[in-house]
Amino acid sequence: MTNTTDALFDWSPEAVVFDCDGTLMDTERHWQDARNQVFRGFGITPAPGFAERAKGVHYTDCGRLMAEESDKPHLVAEMTDSLLHHFMLRVADDPVTMPGAVEFVRRLSGRLPLAVASNCPLKVVEASLDRAGLLAHFGHIVVPTEEEDDTRAVRGEPVRPKPWPDVYATAARLCGAAPERALAVEDSMTGIESARRAGLRVLGVGPHPGQEDAARADLWVTTLHASDLTSWVESWPPHRPASQ
Repeated sequence: MTNTTDALFDWSPEAVVFDCDGTLMDTERHWQDARNQVFRGFGITPAPGFAERAKGVHYTDCGRLMAEESDKPHLVAEMTDSLLHHFMLRVADDPVTMPGAVEFVRRLSGRLPLAVASNCPLKVVEASLDRAGLLAHFGHIVVPTEEEDDTRAVRGEPVRPKPWPDVYATAARLCGAAPERALAVEDSMTGIESARRAGLRVLGVGPHPGQEDAARADLWVTTLHASDLTSWVESWPPHRPASQ
């Protein structure tokens, strides 16, 4: 564990909002495989560092980035559709959770409100979590509003993808917590920026990204199995929702 502060360990959240890809589900490799398949299908070699630039980015923005960086802006729609198609095939075949994710969610479940804030389509998030046995632990799942379907707009306003703050701000509100009283669990810089802009504190998880990037989170752990993280969570008092 790195980048810890006494102030964070003296604090406990009133809600926890999780990212999905790369945080709960081991799907970042599926996105990478899908991107590679799209590039091969169109006969394109991705520019160096593309995988890192695309990490955590909404799939429509990723499709646009793929087309623009390949100097083929006319292929945005085709590449985006192909990207989602290949990704969903891989998720259906191999829904694997990240190390410690199942145990961590189960430890929190019932103690305080839990939500998911993801850049993935709703059907992908729900299917992945359901097959992993995690879906029932979350009271809310917030994803960006699709342009062609505004039924998930909140209070009539579209929910924009990360790094906009919308998904995290909405998830915290649905959990009944002020943003500053909620904890985001994230693996990508795009997601951390989203949570920060929404006002949440952030637990970063995954391989250490380097000191400068790790410092953007309040706390960084390599996996959700971290012993110090477990001790901190077990010190949280039971959450008592405000009376209606």
